[in-house]
Amino acid sequence: MFIEKPGILNLHQGPDFSEALIRIGQTTWAGNIELHLRSSDWYKHRHETDIRYSNIILHVVWEDDQPVTDDFDNRIPTFVLASRISALLLDRYRSMMVTKQPVPCHGFLPSLNQLGWTAWKERLVAERLERKSANVLAVLEQSNNHWEEVCWWLLAANFGNKINSHLFEQVAKSIPITLLAKHKNQIHQLEALLLGQANLLSGQYKEKYAVMLQREYLFLKKKYKLQAVNKQPAFLRMRPAAFPTLRLAQLAMLTFYSSHLFSKIKVINQLGNALELFMVTANDYWNDHYRFDELSAFQPKHLGKQMAENILINTVIPLLFAYGLYHQDETYTEKCIQWLHQLPAEQNRITRQWQVDGIGNKSALDSQALIELTNYYCVHKRCLDCAIGNKILKNGL
Repeated sequence: MFIEKPGILNLHQGPDFSEALIRIGQTTWAGNIELHLRSSDWYKHRHETDIRYSNIILHVVWEDDQPVTDDFDNRIPTFVLASRISALLLDRYRSMMVTKQPVPCHGFLPSLNQLGWTAWKERLVAERLERKSANVLAVLEQSNNHWEEVCWWLLAANFGNKINSHLFEQVAKSIPITLLAKHKNQIHQLEALLLGQANLLSGQYKEKYAVMLQREYLFLKKKYKLQAVNKQPAFLRMRPAAFPTLRLAQLAMLTFYSSHLFSKIKVINQLGNALELFMVTANDYWNDHYRFDELSAFQPKHLGKQMAENILINTVIPLLFAYGLYHQDETYTEKCIQWLHQLPAEQNRITRQWQVDGIGNKSALDSQALIELTNYYCVHKRCLDCAIGNKILKNGL
């Protein structure tokens, strides 16, 4: 028996593969292929009564425990795998499936050579950016194809970090970008809008600045009939530098300095210029404050290089990549990959685990690939879909 063409994988009802070609002796057969653990599953699944299974030319099974025949009582050709699979391969696969390690192939790494790892990481990053692009394009549809609005929403979410991301996005969506444009030359009004819509101007304040912002917000809220979000951002177990009050003040300053922000991002080619765009400093009031009415040691509140890199990796690059896919313009997608190569690697629990196992993490492309690999392959034990898993299992043949 020789399989000339395995056919097309069927993800819906019916045979597992269609339009296959196999040769038995001097005869070539065209039709469908069905896979089962045991041949008796054919009858358990009632395939003998289903017209969709009337043109099966090959039955692939692990164990041939019962003859299977067609409508004319002819035995369907059966290919049995049990005696053809290496015991070592099965042992390796079982060990990866039952391990409690976060990386199932932990004991077999690095496995791939450097060239293999490079190719696999690039594929993982492409998958990650394509998946994130699908999310961006879904948001684009919500905005009626307004890229500047999408940029505003996604940047706001990034400024909220994981804890306040959704709330910050809701704040951004509650303030149309056209409204921001009307007040972009008044930093106090921008702060009032953002802090007020986030329910951070509802206290009884002593300091003049806080009182002024509160009064400004109440005026703007009434003028534009604004509806604030329904809860306050979280402060608990958060570093003061990441407090939502400060992050919103920095976001206001970014808006103050950067009109038509996405248009600016699109034309930037140098990574340094892109980073510089986001390294803003909050208004002078925040030099000695993290929250209203609470003095702190003097420290200008810069949005640091690390946070700017985070914004590029998690918001700007996926946004640009989606824009490139949407307009079928590789200029943008290639720039995104180039920037990931140039940006420093992220350091977190996931990347440290891979480094312990001897896997390099030298750039943001590496760290993004390792995050994708862990969250979308290792966690779900998709070893058969993974280049590393395939290499390990093939070594058992």
